Amino acid sequence: MANHSFPTKERRRYWISFCGIATLIIGGGAALFLMRPRADAIALASTETAQAIEPNVWKGAIDPTAIPLGDGKISTSPQIGYVFSCNTRFRGGGARHAGSWINTTNNTWNSKTKIAVEGNVEWPSADYTETISGDNRILTTNDLPQKDATGIFPINPDDPAYQYDTNPNEIGSQELRYTLPLNPEPASQPSCLPMGPIGIFKNGVVLFNAVDDSGRDAVAHETQDLNNGHPNQQEMYHYHNLPAGMLEKVTGPSTLVGYAFDGYGIYVERDSKGNLPTDADLDACHGRTSPVMWNGKLSDMYHYSVTMEYPYTLGCFQGTPVVHPHEERRPFPGRRPPPPR
Repeated sequence: MANHSFPTKERRRYWISFCGIATLIIGGGAALFLMRPRADAIALASTETAQAIEPNVWKGAIDPTAIPLGDGKISTSPQIGYVFSCNTRFRGGGARHAGSWINTTNNTWNSKTKIAVEGNVEWPSADYTETISGDNRILTTNDLPQKDATGIFPINPDDPAYQYDTNPNEIGSQELRYTLPLNPEPASQPSCLPMGPIGIFKNGVVLFNAVDDSGRDAVAHETQDLNNGHPNQQEMYHYHNLPAGMLEKVTGPSTLVGYAFDGYGIYVERDSKGNLPTDADLDACHGRTSPVMWNGKLSDMYHYSVTMEYPYTLGCFQGTPVVHPHEERRPFPGRRPPPPR
């Protein structure tokens, strides 16, 4: 009868190998078992964080076909529903003619029938980064939109938008760097909004206030592109409200979409029906204090909130706006550039 037993030395080596493999299997299973509660705890924590932001309840809703017109709503101090503007003398630029979407009798405008500048231009060279250094949030951008298209500028004479606004400016790449406080604090009193950049959205494009060169409601009067943007005379592409493409993608109760130049966040906040807040739900700077996700954690803090009605994003600065080096380079050497469009 054949002897299938291993010699003593080989038997010992086999037994050691078997025990090692068994230990790895058992140990691995134990590790997986121990990891499961941790993974479940993380998932639960994420769920609790999301649930901590309670559904928003607004005082009303804005009809997109009859948005209150913001013309004349410029103030020299903080006031709900107004732009506290640093500039009170306007040069009369902007759109040449009022569009058919503006109802001067009811002092409203219709966002559903407003003409947009033609074109669907994408910008593969768009570059936007956010980094944290100490107590600062550093934003760098070339001011070209990431993932959001633009129209064709200058506006073509055969574009229907041309009869209202002949914007002759091109979209040019910029070199912009903003250093904002990571944890902003309110100033002793709110401050006015300048013409030109007052913030930046997370697609890399700067935000201007809600006023055009004539002191009117820029969103209602000026013919912007499919994402509510257009360039000024310095070829700086910008928005006066949230880009349409970004607004359509945001569906939750509280989503960070950009930063004002005092460091506070700009959020899209919807109620259970998808409505944005109204001016009546916000303070004079167009913000409020409520739980939001900020710097990776849930914080009960002040922030700006996007609305469908004027002034759309900011009414004034709640915190202290920072001074930006790129603004100090203007006017350009040898000539004074025209004011922002």
